[in-house]
Amino acid sequence: MAIPRIVIVGGGAGGLALATRLGRTLGKRKRADIVLLDRNTTHVWKPLLHELATGVLNSSMDEVDYRGHSSAHLYRYQRGSLTGVDRQQQVVHLAPIHDEDGEEVLPARHLAYDYLVIALGSVSNDFGTPGVAEHCHFIDSPQQAKAFQRDMINTFLRYTDPTLRQHTQLTIGIVGGGATGVELAAELFDASRMLNAYGVTALDHQQISVHLLEAAPRILPGLSERVSQTVQIELESMGVTIHTGTAIKEAQAHQLVTEDGNVIDTDINVWAAGIKAPPFLTELGLSTNKKNQIEVRRTLQSVDDERIFALGDCASCPMGEDSPMGKDSTVPPRAQAAHQQAKLLAKNLVNQLEGKPLNNFRYRDHGSLVSLARYDAVGNLMRSSASKGLFLEGWLARQAYASLYRMHQLSIHGAPKTALAWLVDKLNKYLKPRMKLH
Repeated sequence: MAIPRIVIVGGGAGGLALATRLGRTLGKRKRADIVLLDRNTTHVWKPLLHELATGVLNSSMDEVDYRGHSSAHLYRYQRGSLTGVDRQQQVVHLAPIHDEDGEEVLPARHLAYDYLVIALGSVSNDFGTPGVAEHCHFIDSPQQAKAFQRDMINTFLRYTDPTLRQHTQLTIGIVGGGATGVELAAELFDASRMLNAYGVTALDHQQISVHLLEAAPRILPGLSERVSQTVQIELESMGVTIHTGTAIKEAQAHQLVTEDGNVIDTDINVWAAGIKAPPFLTELGLSTNKKNQIEVRRTLQSVDDERIFALGDCASCPMGEDSPMGKDSTVPPRAQAAHQQAKLLAKNLVNQLEGKPLNNFRYRDHGSLVSLARYDAVGNLMRSSASKGLFLEGWLARQAYASLYRMHQLSIHGAPKTALAWLVDKLNKYLKPRMKLH
């Protein structure tokens, strides 16, 4: 008798953690065939993409190879992009795979499932703003982060020749004052110092201008006002120009036009304002909301099909009537939520196979931390419905922020390999340049 197949689409923080947990339990005991589908061959933790974009993170050191990881953790990896779901036949349809030259490696195909988990994360939401898709960088994937880094380094090189300069200062405009925009702004000043130190450019940080634009009344609107104010003071001390209450009407090749008609001249534009689930999720025949998220019950099952689950940023999961945020609130799209959902769903899928009732998801906000490159970190921890949590900044906050990545590594690698990775990272700080320059 064939064992049931669980197909997980998306190898991000939640999807990879779920595949790892199921591989260690169901896969190890041959109780289920666990298959992870992803269009990429490697995994990079999304909260680190701003470091990859500035070259501070070397992706070859921190990326996880799905094939090697799947072999070690007893699940199967298949490369592919989801194009459709046939719920009657219980199969997913996959796009053909092409190589770098456009030659077809694998044709379009399908894969049968008994249970399907969609964990495709999110992409930036440009809200239909004219010119954004053509003239702004997005930092949603390793490929996009590397594209930004190439453009950044080329722009710095261009400014070494006064005849090629667009403006008196190299200017970068970042739209969106959430965590991604804030962390990228801080990293850019650190990157400019290193590029100068390595001789890539004669520019120093005083010749760099970074504009951070946020439509809300303050940056980091989803975090506490104390965190927001502290981060704004730190960014402004670095030299970041912050525009709050400022919406963008149009993006041009070297300009950002605000709703009130002001024009900010730029060399590079980055869009980090809001997120949504991938648009094609609305074409799968499942109920979705206005952000393209799949509507799920608190068990993380689709409201339309009990054999289909969704987690992470692509899922709209109700918080529950007992939530302090209100009974109509949904789980926020955050990395800690995806990890918590992966943990619950691993148990629920085991319960499903054993005919036991499924548990409801209960989100626990453990706080938020924002990294300001090597200069600082700010945030609060141990939050609850009755407490704002412990406010942190400085060295202690930086250590706490670094521990978040170690916790992610722990969930997908286990303790021995995470300890070795920590040791290798420490050694590389002395053996290798602090910045990847190519």
